[in-house]
Amino acid sequence: MSSSPALLDVSQAHSRHTEFTIVDVRTPGEYASGHLPGALNVPLDRITGSLAELRLAAGDKELLLVCASGTRSENAARTLARHGIAAASLTGGTSSWSAQGHPLDYPAQGPRRVWAMERQVRLTAGTVVLLGLLLGLLVHPAFELLSAAIAAGLVFSALTDTCGMAVVLGRLPFNRRR
Repeated sequence: MSSSPALLDVSQAHSRHTEFTIVDVRTPGEYASGHLPGALNVPLDRITGSLAELRLAAGDKELLLVCASGTRSENAARTLARHGIAAASLTGGTSSWSAQGHPLDYPAQGPRRVWAMERQVRLTAGTVVLLGLLLGLLVHPAFELLSAAIAAGLVFSALTDTCGMAVVLGRLPFNRRR
């Protein structure tokens, strides 16, 4: 099995839209803010727990994994490939899909306004770094270790292409289903 998932751009995915079982791997809150028509929501942190269902779905139709920009869906496709389940990833994610004028579906209650996970991570990381530096200046220099820990986490995140902070933020109430 290849470690690189199949990548489809928006025009390829749109022309074959009905041939796929579309799985959106964003948080429930992000999914509720608009998703590809017919997409099912299986958040990235629940992919391994959903292997049996995804294996069945892949037997019916090819799986197309989607997230906001394509990074999480590529990670999910690699995870599925390690378990013998083939899946393609949508390059550019829902952002590219909607930017090219294709419609998004919303829950019956209407769209939720939730920031994309990447934006939530940037805000949280930046806030904690600033807080660590401020507390280090005003209270005790040891608080600067908080900023160093976030920096180390960001380096680890980049090297492993994972994000522990996104997993934690994904569990907050506004990122969950209503």
